[in-house]
Amino acid sequence: MGPIAVFDSGVGGLSVLRELVAQMPSEHFFYFGDSANAPYGTRPTAEIRSLTLAHAERLFDRGAKALVVACNTATSAAIGELRARWPDRVIIGIEPALKLAVSRHPGGCIGVLATEATLREEKFAALLQRCAENCHILKCPCPELVEFVERGELTGPALERCLAARLAPVLAAGPDALVLGCTHFPFAAGAIRRVVGPDVELLDGSAGTARETKRRLLDAGLLVQQGEGSVTIENSLDSPAILALSRQLLHAPIFPGRESFDK
Repeated sequence: MGPIAVFDSGVGGLSVLRELVAQMPSEHFFYFGDSANAPYGTRPTAEIRSLTLAHAERLFDRGAKALVVACNTATSAAIGELRARWPDRVIIGIEPALKLAVSRHPGGCIGVLATEATLREEKFAALLQRCAENCHILKCPCPELVEFVERGELTGPALERCLAARLAPVLAAGPDALVLGCTHFPFAAGAIRRVVGPDVELLDGSAGTARETKRRLLDAGLLVQQGEGSVTIENSLDSPAILALSRQLLHAPIFPGRESFDK
């Protein structure tokens, strides 16, 4: 069987790949990041969809047995078209962990930190409609954060000033939780924690996406459960710097104080 392909607009999907490897250590993974076109979150929907479909076709042509779209923006823009074009393939998307946040903080205030594209798409609007009855939900676009992570700038005053400015409306409302609605954002969780303080719960969807991928592969008879797995990383920039950053992010500690329920 071929590898599980994991696709993101850049290096952010490595936060999902970490969870996939943790839950399926015998699998072989092929990660492709499109950092040459990052960030996707400021691009028109049609362009995001076109890029995503083209990369998916190439990954399937290279023998991928399944595709994990480890990018909230690409999932929002293209997951329907991906499944329509390859109806017999295992294709998993990711969405902001808003349902989880609502279940943990009924009646509370929840911020959603994401890209502009994720927040404007119909997929998020439908998710918001399902969840907004029980909570006060505030959308918070932060496209700059993707660029910080793509540069490997995960801490520092400039990053925290950006986050403080973007999160000001959410913090003024007294949030109970902050959903990190872009796979790049967990890598900046330390800086986010310093800005929001110790009492706001940080949530993301990577562990849930890995669990769903494992379930779908098991149901399809495609799950490898014995032997030693592997990870191969490629990036559209094809530069030593971006590949070194990718390896660093894959293994670096992230999400300080990550809640045990999400493991």
